[in-house]
Amino acid sequence: MTDVTLNITDREGVIHQVEAPTDMAMNLMEVIKGFELVPEGTIGTCGGMAMCASCQCYVTSNHELPEMEYDEEAMLAEAFHVEENSRLGCQINITPELDGLAVTLAPEEL
Repeated sequence: MTDVTLNITDREGVIHQVEAPTDMAMNLMEVIKGFELVPEGTIGTCGGMAMCASCQCYVTSNHELPEMEYDEEAMLAEAFHVEENSRLGCQINITPELDGLAVTLAPEEL
């Protein structure tokens, strides 16, 4: 089993360094939920289908991520608080290349 270290800044500004497995086909949103870094029910409300933007985050490290698929781009086009470095956590699969990834969770959409 290979784990990667992720640096996740929650919506309160607290940085969490977590170890995430690369062999369980998890995505970033599932890691955030699994480590309970946000209140239950405030992230991943669509089940990771790129349909709600509740898992929007800002990638703050220089990691090269896979290109956005159409569904992710379309959802971010309708979301609030979108920045140039915005991505949906449910669309970022945990792979060995993400070791050291740093993200900040976007504010909740109101």
